[in-house]
Amino acid sequence: MAKGWFRRTTKKVFISINALLVFFFLLAALSPYINPNDFWLHGLIALTTPYLILSLILFVLFWLITKPILALLPVIALLIGWQQIAVVFAWTGNSIFTKRKAENHFRIVNWNIQSFNGLSKNALAKKMVRDEVATSILKTYPDIICLQEFNNATAENNISLFNRTHPYHFFSKDYQRNDGTYQAGCIIFSKYPMIDSGRVTFPSEESLIYADILKGSDTIRIFTTHLQSFKFKKKDYADIEKIKETDESSFSASLSLMRKMKAAYQKRGVQTSLVSTALERSPYPTIITGDFNDVPNSFTYFNIKGSKNDAFLQRSFGLGRTFISIAPTLRIDYILLDQQFEVKQFDMVDEALSDHIMLVADIRLKK
Repeated sequence: MAKGWFRRTTKKVFISINALLVFFFLLAALSPYINPNDFWLHGLIALTTPYLILSLILFVLFWLITKPILALLPVIALLIGWQQIAVVFAWTGNSIFTKRKAENHFRIVNWNIQSFNGLSKNALAKKMVRDEVATSILKTYPDIICLQEFNNATAENNISLFNRTHPYHFFSKDYQRNDGTYQAGCIIFSKYPMIDSGRVTFPSEESLIYADILKGSDTIRIFTTHLQSFKFKKKDYADIEKIKETDESSFSASLSLMRKMKAAYQKRGVQTSLVSTALERSPYPTIITGDFNDVPNSFTYFNIKGSKNDAFLQRSFGLGRTFISIAPTLRIDYILLDQQFEVKQFDMVDEALSDHIMLVADIRLKK
C-alpha cells in the first residue's frame, strides 16, 4: 500500500515538473513576438531556453523508459518550439578554416575588443594589448573589419593600427570626452572603397552604423552595432557567485542585478526596432554584424535576423559561445546576411584578448 502510494506520488511530481518545463519552454518560444520593452521578464525566460530544451529532451528519454505515452508531452512541446531549437545549435559541421580564400569571396571579421583592455591584470601585458589585438585581426587577412568597444585618442591613435591595410573606415564616436580628444564606439574598416556611410542614433548611448562598400561592380551595405549591455561590473559578477552559492546576501544581490537587467532589456527592445527598420530600408544586399548582448532565443535576435542567414548556423557546429563570462551558452555576437549571400567558411577565434570571441567569415555574393 505504502509502496503504491509512493509510486503514484512520485509519478505526479514528475508529471508536474514536466508540465512546468513545457509551460516555460512554450512561453520562451513566444520570444519573437514579445518585445522586452513591454514585458522585460520574458528576456530572462529566453536566457534559460537551452536549459529548458535539454531538460525536455531528458524527460523524453525518461518517459520512453518508464511510461512511453507520457513522452508525447515534451515531444509535442519541442516540435512546437522547433524554431528555438534550430537557432541554439549549429549542425552543419565545423570544417577546418583555411587562410586562403577564393578570389570572388571576401572575408569579414566581427569582434567586441573590450576597449583594448585585454584580460590580463599585468600592467606590461596591458600595454601590449593594442598591438596584439591588431595583429590577431590582421593575421586573418580580412577585407572588412567590424569592431565594437573600439576607442581612439589623440595621444593613442588606434585607427592607425589598421588604416595602412584598410584605408577606408567609418567610426560612430558614440562617446567623446576630453574636448573630443578621446572617442569610443563602433567602427568599420574596409580594403574596398566606401561610397557612403551613416549612423542611426539610439535613445541611449550606443548607435547603429553602416558603410556602403564597393566591391568590383557590387555595392554591399555593412552594418555593425553594439546593443545595450547589462553593464555588469566586478561587484555584479561577485553577486552572481553569491546567488549561485545561495549566500545569505543573495537576495539583495538579485535585486541589484534584476534592476540592471530590466533597464537593459527595455533599451534593447527599443534599439531592436530601430535596427530592424534600418535593415528593411537598405537599398543594397546587407550584412549586419555586432554584439547584440542577447542570445539567439531572444526578441532581439529573431527580429534583427528576420529572413537573414546566420553565418554560425550556416558553417559551424555546437552551441557557439561568444562571451566567455557567466555561462557557457552565451552566443551574443553575430554575422547575419541577406539571402543573396553565401557563407563559404566561418570560424570563432579566441585570442584571450577580450571577454568576447572574434568571428571570421568568408562570404560570396550570389550572382
